[in-house]
Amino acid sequence: MEKFRIHGGRKLRGEVTISGSKNAALPCLAATLLTAQPVILCGLPRVRDIVTMERVLETLGESCAHSGGATTVVAGAGAAHHAPYELVRTMRASVLVLGPLLARRRRARVALPGGCAIGARPIDFHLQALTELGADLRVESGDIVAEARGGLRASEVTFPRITVTGTENLLMAATLARGRTVLRNCAREPEVEDLAGLLSTMGARIAGSGTDTLEVEGVDELHGADHPVIPDRIEAGTYVIAAALAGDGVTVSGCRPDHMGALLGALREAGAVLSTDAGAVAVPPQPKPLRAVSLTTGEYPGFATDLQAQFLALMTQADGVSSVTEAIFENRFQHVLELKRLGAAIEVEGSTAEVHGPTRLDGTTVMASDLRASAALVLAGLVARGETVVDRIYHLDRGYEAMEVKLDALGAAVERFNPGRYL
Repeated sequence: MEKFRIHGGRKLRGEVTISGSKNAALPCLAATLLTAQPVILCGLPRVRDIVTMERVLETLGESCAHSGGATTVVAGAGAAHHAPYELVRTMRASVLVLGPLLARRRRARVALPGGCAIGARPIDFHLQALTELGADLRVESGDIVAEARGGLRASEVTFPRITVTGTENLLMAATLARGRTVLRNCAREPEVEDLAGLLSTMGARIAGSGTDTLEVEGVDELHGADHPVIPDRIEAGTYVIAAALAGDGVTVSGCRPDHMGALLGALREAGAVLSTDAGAVAVPPQPKPLRAVSLTTGEYPGFATDLQAQFLALMTQADGVSSVTEAIFENRFQHVLELKRLGAAIEVEGSTAEVHGPTRLDGTTVMASDLRASAALVLAGLVARGETVVDRIYHLDRGYEAMEVKLDALGAAVERFNPGRYL
C-alpha cells in the first residue's frame, strides 16, 4: 500500500497550477448518458474518482477516449443500465448515473453507494424526488432498481435539506422529463452551476442557474457538446492553506478566487496577507504569525466542509484558541486523533473541535481516514519536525492529482513509496 514520506520544515516557494474540478467533472461525466452524441470534456483531472466514474460509464456501454487534455465520451444507443457494486462501492458520486439513466434509457439498476466514511450521506432525497418525477423505485439485493416506462414527467420538488448530488441528479433527470420542472432548496455550489452550463450547451432549457431555485423545461433530446470543467476550488484552497502554513511566497494559479470567498475571508481574518486576480491567489511571505479564528462549515457560499480538515491543520500553528464546527457531516473529525499524534492540541466535543495553538508538531506515522483528512495530514507533515509518513494515501489519490509532484516543485520533500515492493 502506497504511502507518503514527508521531510518537514522546508519552505514552499513558486507557483502551483490547479487541476480541473473533480466534483464538477463527475456529474458532467454522468450527463454524457443523456445523449447519443459525443461529449468532449476538457480539463478533467486524472484522479482515482474520475477513473472510477469512467469505468462505471464503460459498464453502461459508453466509450471514453483521452487526447490532449480532453476526454471524449460517447454513449451511443445502448440499453445497458446496471452500475455494479464492485465499482459504485468505492465512490458515492456513482449514484449520479441514476437520473440520466432513468431520463434517457427509462430504467436503472445502481448499487447503493460507498465512499469515504465521514458520516451519513443518505440518497433518500434523490429517490423521493425521482418518484415525484414519475419513477418507480425499490431496493433489491443492495441495488436501487428504478423504472420510468412512460418516461419522466415534470413536477415541483422541494428538497427537505440542501443536497449537492441530489440537485445534480434531479437536474439531469428533469432535462428530458415532459413539461416544466421546478426544483427548490437546491445546492448553489459552483459545481452545480457548471453542470447546468454543460446541460445548457447540450440543448437543455434551464433557468435559475446559481440560485436555490432551478426551472427546467424538458426537451425531447439533447445533443453533444464541448465543455471545459471549472478549476478545483478544494484543491486550490488546499494549496492556499499550504502556502499560509509553510510558504515563503507561493502563487496558486489556474483557479477561481470568486469560488473561494469563505476560505479567503477566514484567512484574512486570521491575519494572512494575500492578493487575488481573475485566475490566481498570491500568498507572499507572511509578516506575522497567524492568529486563531473560529468558523462553522456550511453549504456554499459558506465555508466548505471539504476544507475543514486542512483549515484545522492550519490552526494548530495559529496563535490562540480556535473552534471549528462541522455542520455538514457528523463524523468528519477522524483526522483529529492523527493530528494529535503529531503533537496538535485539539479537543472535540460534539460537532466542534477546539484547537490550541501554536503547537510544535513532530513527525511520526499517521493514517488517512478519508480524502480531505489525508490532505490535512500532508499539510501538517510539511511543518512537522523530522519525518512524517502518511499511510493509506489511496484516499488522497481519489481527489488530488499528483500532489507530491506539485508540492516538490514548490520545494517540499514528499516521496511516494510502497513498502510492499521490497517484501
